[in-house]
Amino acid sequence: MQAFFDLTKGRGTLLVWYNDSEVEIMDIIGIIEKKKLGQELTKEEIQYWIDGVVSEEIKDYQTTALLMAIRLCGMTEKETFALTEAMMNSGELMNLNKIPGVKCDKHSTGGVGDKTSLALCPMIAALGVKVAKMSGRGLGFTGGTLDKLEAIPGMRIEINPHEFIDLVTKNGIAIIGQSKSIDPADKKLYALRDVTATVDSMPLIASSIMSKKLASGCDCILLDVKYGSGAFMHRKEDAEELAKLMVKIGNNFNRDVRAEITSMNQPLGLAIGNSLEVKEAIDTLNGKGPKDFVDLCLSSGATMLLQAKIFDDREKAVAALKQTITSGSALRYLKNFIKAQGGDVSYIENPAKFPTAMYKIPVKSLKSGYVSGIKTMELGLLSMKLGAGRETAEDLIDPSAGIILNKKIGDQVNKGDLLLTMYSERPNMQNLVSDVLNYFDLSDHPVPVPPVVEERISYNKKTKQFIYEKEN
Repeated sequence: MQAFFDLTKGRGTLLVWYNDSEVEIMDIIGIIEKKKLGQELTKEEIQYWIDGVVSEEIKDYQTTALLMAIRLCGMTEKETFALTEAMMNSGELMNLNKIPGVKCDKHSTGGVGDKTSLALCPMIAALGVKVAKMSGRGLGFTGGTLDKLEAIPGMRIEINPHEFIDLVTKNGIAIIGQSKSIDPADKKLYALRDVTATVDSMPLIASSIMSKKLASGCDCILLDVKYGSGAFMHRKEDAEELAKLMVKIGNNFNRDVRAEITSMNQPLGLAIGNSLEVKEAIDTLNGKGPKDFVDLCLSSGATMLLQAKIFDDREKAVAALKQTITSGSALRYLKNFIKAQGGDVSYIENPAKFPTAMYKIPVKSLKSGYVSGIKTMELGLLSMKLGAGRETAEDLIDPSAGIILNKKIGDQVNKGDLLLTMYSERPNMQNLVSDVLNYFDLSDHPVPVPPVVEERISYNKKTKQFIYEKEN
């Protein structure tokens, strides 16, 4: 019997000759070597790697070597599809067939003040779309939907799959924590990417997001891909590249996946922080939401209604969404959803019940002008310092901490005007005021208000062409 590596043929497996027959035995070192040389991995090699990651037969140091090779050499579409599929199938697949009607989900790449799911999900549920959503927690300068929900006393987010299906069927909405049994490969890979400077790999980002979403079982998925000073990706071009890749992955697996490119060059809405954002979502469903946040909910909601084939016209979908607010039906769906998962509905009925932080610190402008820019990531990090976010997964969150903005891009500011208010249980936060003043750029001339939704992207499998829809 003779064994040897054959890399000249582009193979990353161990070739063993037995009885004059060539037998391939997967070998992680050969796979690493192959990707290091910029060669395309086979579907079988990627499956072998992911199986080894989950079983822990492949060592972490070997996986990190392969992750870095992928970061440096990239992956083809074929490889990315294979990686997504292997990760998706690394654990349980959620079967939502027992839920009648079309099941939809939404994913945001994360941003400051992004409480969209809290208002959007009840709006589209009120129009007949079933929302079966698994969400995550916040880490760093972006908030997590689960943390915001847990600001409501009694709210349960750890729910087993059977109850999850029952809740969606009965109430039209359920939002729960990501099941540990779904996509365990992603959990392991993300932890390693986070400590090895390989987070910013487009194929790894896309496969991470899409494997979880596909495993969660929804028919339609809307991706909110953010860019700007408060987003993971600062350049619009990068956001578009990621969006197109994820949309194509989803459609490759026969799901209706579409994307919206949205700006995170300023916080979304006026509230940053968990209970503060819950209250803003409630205000929105009471018809008192900030314009940019309402615009995003209407845009995303209309796209999801088109995906679910509830409407075939965007304007009609937007009109119907507005009606869910004026009629109070969206608020009723929010209440039913909160109550069904153990939350105290009285906080939805009377948001003043949410506790107020001990320290309330105003930040006033020292000069006049027009807000031309906001350092959004810095505001997100500020909210974390105030207690609204976590630096590590083990950190505790103060639901009452956060920021309320009074001025945004395009607003006129006079000397002495309130720019924002900080809320915290932590002492000595007053010392941050001088820093916060530098987070606002002022112009001597009026500045146009930027749109929050800039572009929509979908994919036609028949023509193999992307469809772009610019926001007017």
